[in-house]
Amino acid sequence: MEKQICTRCIQDNSVPGINFDINGVCNFCHLHDELCEIFPNGERGTQQLNKIIKDIKKQSKNKEFDCVVGISGGRDSIYLLYNAVKVWQLRVLAVHSDDYFDNPIATENMKKAVEKLNVKFINVCYPKELAYELKRDFLRASVPDLNMGTDIAIATALYSTAYKYGIKNIFIGQSFRTEGVKPLEWSFFDGKYLKTVHNMFGKILLPKWTPENPTYNLDLKEIFYYAFIKGIKTFTPNYYINYVRKDAEDIIKEELDWVYPGAHYFDDLYHSFIAYVHRVKFHINLNMNSDSALIRDGQMTREEALNRMNKPYHIENDKIIEDCLKTINVSQQEFDKIMKLPLKTFKNYNTNYNIIKMLKYPIKMVSALNIVPKVVYKKYFEFGISK
Repeated sequence: MEKQICTRCIQDNSVPGINFDINGVCNFCHLHDELCEIFPNGERGTQQLNKIIKDIKKQSKNKEFDCVVGISGGRDSIYLLYNAVKVWQLRVLAVHSDDYFDNPIATENMKKAVEKLNVKFINVCYPKELAYELKRDFLRASVPDLNMGTDIAIATALYSTAYKYGIKNIFIGQSFRTEGVKPLEWSFFDGKYLKTVHNMFGKILLPKWTPENPTYNLDLKEIFYYAFIKGIKTFTPNYYINYVRKDAEDIIKEELDWVYPGAHYFDDLYHSFIAYVHRVKFHINLNMNSDSALIRDGQMTREEALNRMNKPYHIENDKIIEDCLKTINVSQQEFDKIMKLPLKTFKNYNTNYNIIKMLKYPIKMVSALNIVPKVVYKKYFEFGISK
């Protein structure tokens, strides 16, 4: 297949579900423009965000906390925490999900931030051996979703903490303007998918779900319980602000003594291993996705991104990769065999995807109501699936 690169960003036709208009501009760029209309970050964005915050304060007036803020120690989440406390004057409960691969720099960043901002902090840890086994499971499944266990754990930690404390609002630090929208075949979030892969490749039984301690159980019925029965909503406040990474860094370095972990997503050392497997086995370059977002937002030049495009991500550290394999108990011999397995995606496993497709219009409605992030509808129904 002849290589085609978007004339506006740097995403090419290796990206699942990509297509180009008559001017060579990709559909992910058009999605960015559409999301900018839905989530303005100028005066209209400020007005929308102020209304959200006002409603949250009114709703939680007689409670201890206004919202849960998920943090990892990286730039995005720490800046969100800073804004939530200092700028929006919210009573925050900070929550972190520890998958046992935390970058020590990020750990220290979280510690300093919660102390300086004087907020309550909860670090949620699920059984270590199960966390490691889930990483082995998805490696052996030969799919790109190598961090599915951690991704599910983050969501369940946020939901369960909100449930325990009677909090109705969760803030997460994601921004499509700096991260883009990952193709679905590269990043499929689904609790049934996790259970299917774990049942095929794992041996440790998943603990039973309870609202207070869901561990890795987050299928559609659990999401329905938290979101509809308990009324817990998820917000992405960075969508509404002029979030410039350099400016955000300057603020949190000055105010919170924040230290750069070394790269975006490198608040978790396992991403060094993921970056290597993605590049070598799947020919996936997630930097292409996030750098394209920065180009669209004017935070990176296209020339700079093109220069980075075909180089290994600098977080690929041989020592860290070796340590990751040892930690999850995968031998070099087994790893070499795994790297040669046929490539698969979530479509090769039993998931909720067919059910989700049938729920297209209800999901569109709950996205509009902020019960789930609005970008969910776009990602699951319009982007990132190859024909």
